Amino acid sequence: MDTSTPTSSSSTRRHRRTRRGLALAAVTVLLAGVTAACGGGSDADSGDDGGPITLTVATFNEFGYEDLLTEYMDLHPDIKVVQKKTGTWEEHRDNLYTKLAAGSGLSDVEAIEGDGMPAILEEADGFVDLSDPEVDGRWLDWKQAAGTTTDGRLIGYGTDIGPEGICYRADLFEKAGLPSDRDEVAPLFESWDSYFETGKEFVATMPDTAWYDASKGVSQAMINQLEFPFEQEDGTIVATTNPEVRDVFDTVTSMQAAGLATNLDQWSDDWVAAFQKDGFATMACPGWMLGVIQGNAEGVEGWDIANAFPGGGGNWGGSFLTVPAQSEHPEEAKALAAWLTAPEQQLKAFEAKGTFPSQVDALDDPVLTDQVNEFFNDAPTGEILSDRAQAVTVQPFKGPKYADIIAAFQNAVLRVDQGQASPDESWDTFVSDVERLG
Repeated sequence: MDTSTPTSSSSTRRHRRTRRGLALAAVTVLLAGVTAACGGGSDADSGDDGGPITLTVATFNEFGYEDLLTEYMDLHPDIKVVQKKTGTWEEHRDNLYTKLAAGSGLSDVEAIEGDGMPAILEEADGFVDLSDPEVDGRWLDWKQAAGTTTDGRLIGYGTDIGPEGICYRADLFEKAGLPSDRDEVAPLFESWDSYFETGKEFVATMPDTAWYDASKGVSQAMINQLEFPFEQEDGTIVATTNPEVRDVFDTVTSMQAAGLATNLDQWSDDWVAAFQKDGFATMACPGWMLGVIQGNAEGVEGWDIANAFPGGGGNWGGSFLTVPAQSEHPEEAKALAAWLTAPEQQLKAFEAKGTFPSQVDALDDPVLTDQVNEFFNDAPTGEILSDRAQAVTVQPFKGPKYADIIAAFQNAVLRVDQGQASPDESWDTFVSDVERLG
């Protein structure tokens, strides 16, 4: 969805969003060591006294569901809904995979991060088929396809998507002698070449502030613009032989060497702290990132967002709701998941947390298109993100090993950022990591 917009700085873990996944085949080894972070289906029992049944909903970071779940209970007095929320997808994923392998303990509704969905589709027998004529045509075609098995079973109801703009510190741009008005800034972000060249100008004037927040974020954004970055449709792994992937790696490591990037691991405590220390001036910014920035940069003035993205468009993130077969109340859980992902509710989630809807009927709704974000200098974020969504022309193919490979790729980038290896050494390690995946 990642879909996240934290609203409090008291717990920085809630401001983080992790875009890496893990193939289900590897997680059974976690059974002995991973402590469960979310509740299980055993909590979702109806009382013997005929009282309301309890449904549990397990999410990570911020989905914008707090008020919605209260509303649902008001509409359905025979149902009590308990939300179980972890700070990051990784925490949530480990718990989910452990309980999926164990055969019990999952919540009635489990959220799945987009990059983790291919692995879930490989385990489709562990989830309820959510196909229903009532939801036909609800989502953008590519979003629904990402939650559908090869034999046509709809396993995941789409929540949000992550159309990307570039968020930037207008005040730091002014100090560096760059344009700061979002309409004047947009041409600077027209291509990756212009984005990086502007960054070189910026750091020459502002050497104590990096141009962007983390190489991992930029590399993720660039990978998201490739059609078959890591795997072909027939399952052939091409990650280490694809010249486009090597070009992304060479570009981001060279820009780090030029001083454009921090040496921070995205989502780390130091990364969070950098928002308060003028640590960087720009970052790739899907809709859910607006809330991350607002939460981490509380009290910092100057943030804005441009209606532009290098190379045209890109989508980063987006999640799904699933109903595990373990649920004792699958029909009620399916109805709740359908309600939460209806256009009307997704518009409310967008207002609450900035999670950009994946539902067709929501994309031209004035609730979305008229949205203005005060923190981002009253930017028309609804209009900007709608334009950015329409600019997305490529979605990377994600096979069952995608999540493992992107994690290995980003680790390779991070090793160079933090001086643990040269670019060539780190690439060689990446090749070895991918080969071990089989």
